Amino acid sequence: MAQSVPVRCPACRREQMYAPPVYPCACGAPVGPPLRHGAPAQPVTHRTWLDDWVTVRCGACGRRDRWPRPELGCACGTVLRIPVEGDTAPSHDASPGADVSWPPPPSGPDPATADRPGPAHIPLPPTAPAPRPAFQPVAIRTARDAVTAVALYLRWLGYRDIRRADQRPSSGIGLAARGVVAQVEPSVRPATLRDVECLWLTGMTESSVCVYFSLAGYEEDARTRADELDVPLFVLDLAGMPQPVNSPADELIAAGA
Repeated sequence: MAQSVPVRCPACRREQMYAPPVYPCACGAPVGPPLRHGAPAQPVTHRTWLDDWVTVRCGACGRRDRWPRPELGCACGTVLRIPVEGDTAPSHDASPGADVSWPPPPSGPDPATADRPGPAHIPLPPTAPAPRPAFQPVAIRTARDAVTAVALYLRWLGYRDIRRADQRPSSGIGLAARGVVAQVEPSVRPATLRDVECLWLTGMTESSVCVYFSLAGYEEDARTRADELDVPLFVLDLAGMPQPVNSPADELIAAGA
């Protein structure tokens, strides 16, 4: 479990304890951003996609991946960005419309561990697909957590360069990657028939697979229509694990990207 550190809000001088989140590395080991002890937290006054992510090295395998930058909300309304060891100050050069992959792709293993021999194993036949490791969920506490969980799940399915969708959905949050468009509904409102049909139309326009993720489930007619349109439906639990709701979702899990 990550160690809690005291954080003082520069706006109201209130001090509270903060424990950084822990994320699952591709190797299965837990990864958490190392906080810079004693460094003051900075209020968030400007956001870009690039600023919201930080590179963290896995202590087990040396892999470097991008994870959400640690933030803490103060009772006075100020959002605080927690400094991370080895991370440079966020840059505000990226414009809101800049083309930034989301989440940013991993930068690969640490050069210091690149020559480390891997575990002995029996290679699979050339025709056999590489098995996917078990998905490591991220707990959902906020709408942002729900989007992060879905982005990680799409990456686990095999989709790369996940980003915000160009076409904003009528409700929820849209994500897109090559060959897929996804809609995330992080509210307590079940997805409706119209939500499913709008996503399906977006997928048809983009010539892509469309996938729906909802935190509160689906109305009955929405599930029926999704089966007719072959739209995979998933329900997000608070542990961040998407659960398939219909047969198209089961087929997507089996086939991957």
